[in-house]
Amino acid sequence: MTHVSLGLDTFGDVSHGQDGKPQQMDVTLREVLDQATLADEIGIDFIGLGEHHRADFAISAPEIVLAAIAGRTHRIKLGTAVTVLSTDDPVRVFQRFSTLNALSNGRAEPILGRGSFTESYPLFGHDLQDYDQLFEERLEIFAKLLREPRITWSGQTRSPLNNQPVFPTLGQPMTTWVGVGGSPESVVRVVRQDLQLMLAIIGGDASRFAPYVDLYQRACAQLGKPLRPIGVHSPGFVAESDEIAQEKLWPHYADMFGRIGRERGWPPVTKDRYLNEVHHGALYVGSPETVARKIARTVKVLGIQRFDMKYSTGPMPHGDLMECIRLYGEKVIPMVQDMLADQAA
Repeated sequence: MTHVSLGLDTFGDVSHGQDGKPQQMDVTLREVLDQATLADEIGIDFIGLGEHHRADFAISAPEIVLAAIAGRTHRIKLGTAVTVLSTDDPVRVFQRFSTLNALSNGRAEPILGRGSFTESYPLFGHDLQDYDQLFEERLEIFAKLLREPRITWSGQTRSPLNNQPVFPTLGQPMTTWVGVGGSPESVVRVVRQDLQLMLAIIGGDASRFAPYVDLYQRACAQLGKPLRPIGVHSPGFVAESDEIAQEKLWPHYADMFGRIGRERGWPPVTKDRYLNEVHHGALYVGSPETVARKIARTVKVLGIQRFDMKYSTGPMPHGDLMECIRLYGEKVIPMVQDMLADQAA
């Protein structure tokens, strides 16, 4: 298989205005709409919007933004990166996505996950001590709703459902992914629910995730589940040259990871560590050819069928993000497909 689906993800990072201060979130949300519209126009396969509940990311209700995108686009798949299923009601999440799927003529592709931040737990009245059970039960409910017009379910984290119909029903199938950060238990959970695996690789060489792909395949065989496409989500940025891309991204990367690092007690971010991730790790940063070669290598090493690049990192200007999207769609994607075809020949 030489064709791979190539998409983009964003968290709606709040960018800075000309005064150097964070701009209003409503400006960022309208910019995301323009970015997704451009991605559709130039043939990018997927746009994923991350759900967050903090001051540095504007998107807290991704399905609403996706519905606005659906009204301005024609072919691009519409999803999340990720929906924080643990702190939401799975029935309502399903209803929102089944509605989006209907309005977009079958283009909804949610990616469900636990997320890398915890602000939604106190915000929506959940206890972090229930972290594992919340996700386990909510994912089970969502998976049932994908396949059954009526649902019967009981558990510990919400009220039971007894032969309950849920509307709107799916008029067309809805591909659903689960974002996994690298635990074996999470990989097996995806197989058990017969959903699609999206590996979030945000640090280190992609090859270190090969054991998880192998585990996925072995679990499918042991549990009698079909092999489904596997995807990878990683951060990146494309510019005209390697040097321009690295220098444009660096201050915004340092801003975001420095802020999050201070919250979490990480060591200070340095440019050397940043460049090491660019050259040897999970940052797909550089000219179109450099980024294409790195994506093609990841596809080959892991045997994946989908790659999504998170194109926004920190308060990058809208103009730079639009140029990154243009280069990704017009140059990177054709190069990747050609490289994969050459490898298969």
